[in-house]
Amino acid sequence: MSTPDPNTTNIPASQDTEIAKMIVDLGLASRTEVEFCREQQKHASDPNGRSIADLLVEHNFMTVNQAKRVRVQYTDQKKSHIPGYELISLLGKGAMGKVFKARQVSLDRTVAIKVLLKKIGTSPEYVERFYKEGKAAARLSHPNMVNAIDVGSTPDGQHYFVMEYIEGKSLYDLMADGRSFSEAEALDIMIQVGEALGQAHTRGLIHRDVKPKNIMLTPQGIAKLTDLGLARDVDDKAAAKEEAGKAYGTPYYISPEQIRGDVDIDFRADIYSMGATFYHLVTGRPPFEGDSPSTVMHKHLKQQLIPADHVNTALSTGVGEIIDVAMAKRREERYASMEAMVEDLQAVRQNKPPIHAHRAVNLDELARIEETGKTVDIPAPAAAQDVWQTPAFIGIAVVAGASVLANLILLVFMFTRK
Repeated sequence: MSTPDPNTTNIPASQDTEIAKMIVDLGLASRTEVEFCREQQKHASDPNGRSIADLLVEHNFMTVNQAKRVRVQYTDQKKSHIPGYELISLLGKGAMGKVFKARQVSLDRTVAIKVLLKKIGTSPEYVERFYKEGKAAARLSHPNMVNAIDVGSTPDGQHYFVMEYIEGKSLYDLMADGRSFSEAEALDIMIQVGEALGQAHTRGLIHRDVKPKNIMLTPQGIAKLTDLGLARDVDDKAAAKEEAGKAYGTPYYISPEQIRGDVDIDFRADIYSMGATFYHLVTGRPPFEGDSPSTVMHKHLKQQLIPADHVNTALSTGVGEIIDVAMAKRREERYASMEAMVEDLQAVRQNKPPIHAHRAVNLDELARIEETGKTVDIPAPAAAQDVWQTPAFIGIAVVAGASVLANLILLVFMFTRK
């Protein structure tokens, strides 16, 4: 038995035209390098003996692993045929589906297509959620939101969602590659995402899964919020009751009310996740970490947050204040709207203090004063406070007061007798 050639890609020469196009589209080899190898094929004793991929590897234009990756992507594309679109390359895949870079033939433009895995496509629940994502995205049109183009299914039962193609990487991928973000860069990204979420909230949609993995960043620095797979109408009571008690979201960025599975989730859940995402961008780590998702979620519920400006001491106080308010465990203590949070982000970006974060602290204090009917006590030295608050001191004060009053009455009595 002969030993397999480690430099053989196992890609048939009959697929050369399509494979060559894919290799060029992926940027693994240039057109000139591909044409050079085609000429080598023509002058070979057996023109059909070696594939274009094998020749590219042989001439060191491409590695064996790159060629094998092309073969896998080519196979995936053949299995996922979407009428009216030419699949170019696989962009990524997850538990529910795969995302391809494609060309919309009718308009000759590049798009991204999410295809639901066939095993997932047999579940009515997941299919319904998939179409809800497409419809939710179609309701929004914002420069910082990935726009929807089409949603449908093929004759063989493949469900697909066509959307705007974004040239760039997610914040998650950028950080995984070692990218760090300055305060100014993080503020610019959060402002853009906040404006997109503000529109969604105005139209009654809550995202419920804001996180670095769902924010794309173009080479020009434009942030795009994507993946509305968990988006829900704030007034959809039926869906809320059906999901009651279940935690929908990503553990590192999920709000406490989502963890509890509260029925009345609203826009403030997105504000919390925005704060958690912002925290990760400016500190280089999620706000809470743990050995398991349940441990992380428990910390969101119970553990006090270490202020971002304590983790990264180079941060301005304003950034720390914004995150503290956004990530308040009680949603009543968070920003009253996404617009308010964006205003604070813009103020800090202009080297000004946040307006609403300061106001939130001051109003809380005023509410406490009004509730108790007391003025703010001026703190005294601890020792003095301890003495004044003892029962003995209070008793002495009462006796002394009574004595003074008795003496006054006696003096008045004696004066009148005279």
